[in-house]
Formats: sequence, structure tokens, C-alpha cells
Amino acid sequence: MTDPTPFDLGPQTRIVAELAAGVTDEQLADPTPCPKMAVRNLLGHLVGLSVAFRDAGRKALGPTTDTAPDTAVPDIGPGWREELPKALDELADAWRDPAAWTGMTRAGGVDLPGDLAGVIAADELLIHAWDLARATGRPYEPDPAALRSAYGFLLAAAEETVRDGSLFGPVVTVPQDAPLLDRAVGLSGRDPGWRPGR
Repeated sequence: MTDPTPFDLGPQTRIVAELAAGVTDEQLADPTPCPKMAVRNLLGHLVGLSVAFRDAGRKALGPTTDTAPDTAVPDIGPGWREELPKALDELADAWRDPAAWTGMTRAGGVDLPGDLAGVIAADELLIHAWDLARATGRPYEPDPAALRSAYGFLLAAAEETVRDGSLFGPVVTVPQDAPLLDRAVGLSGRDPGWRPGR
């Protein structure tokens, strides 16, 4: 599916943290490219997935790794500005341990190989950072290693015969000579040209 070679998720988690730090309180109710999610819900999702994939990397299986991501619309709590960067740092640290990329683990209630879980974590961080940047009008340059990994994962997922919308929406066609990020975004079911109000 994609190169399972372990890589450092830290550069991408720092990008997510920087984007989140720039969100103003006035932007929390703004729309995002994620249907049914305002900025505050997207940030809540980022908090939850960071904790879940941190624990998946640690093989600390339990409620955080057993809950499906679509159980409820996520939201932020009053301490999200401290919680999110802390969870992102811990996620990156967990996946710096080579053991995180071996054996089996669990995320979103699904048992899966550690190397695949690491790739999915990179994909989540990459695409949702794009969502956040677009929703808040910020520039976004992803970590190249995370981008390559996520693109390979999304390309393989796009070849599945059934895409029921639970994980990805229908592929949005993007020119083959488009930037790799735009192609990854299209494979995730998003329009690379999305802007608020479009």
C-alpha cells in the first residue's frame, strides 16, 4: 500500500500545533471542508485522534483506541489550547519508538498492524491540517515525509471498490500534474479548491 518505513511524525504534529495556535475564538464556529464540522469540531477531532494514535503507538489499548471516530460529533473543551499541543507532542514521541511500528495495535476500534496505524496517523494529521488551514485562511506547507506517506495510503484506499463515506468521500478528480498535496486532498474526497462560502 505504502512505504511502511518508520518516520518522524514530529514535523507534521508541529505544523498542526502552529495552525491551531493561530485560530481565534471568533473562528471557532466557521465552516471547514469536513461536512457537519465547524472549526471547533475539527479541533476537537484533532485532540481526540492525537490521544488515540498516541495510545495506539504506545500499545496502551483501551477506551481511547476502542472508540470509533464517528460515534459523536467532537467538540473542544475549555482547555483545548493546552491539550492539543500536548497530545500532539506525545503522539510524535510515541511513534519515535521503533516498537510502535511493529506488531499489532488498535485505533478507532479497529485492530491493525503498527506500521499501518503510523501511516494512518500521518494521513489524519496531514489532511486535517489542510482542513484547518483552509477554514482559517492560513498558508499550509505539510511535512514532505508525511505527505508522501499519506498520498500512498490514500491512493491505495481510492482503489477500493466501495467508498461508503464513512472514512473517505468520493474521490475528487485532480490533474495528474497538480501538486502532490492537491492530489492527496482529492483522494481524500475533498476539493483542493475549497474555500469558506464555496
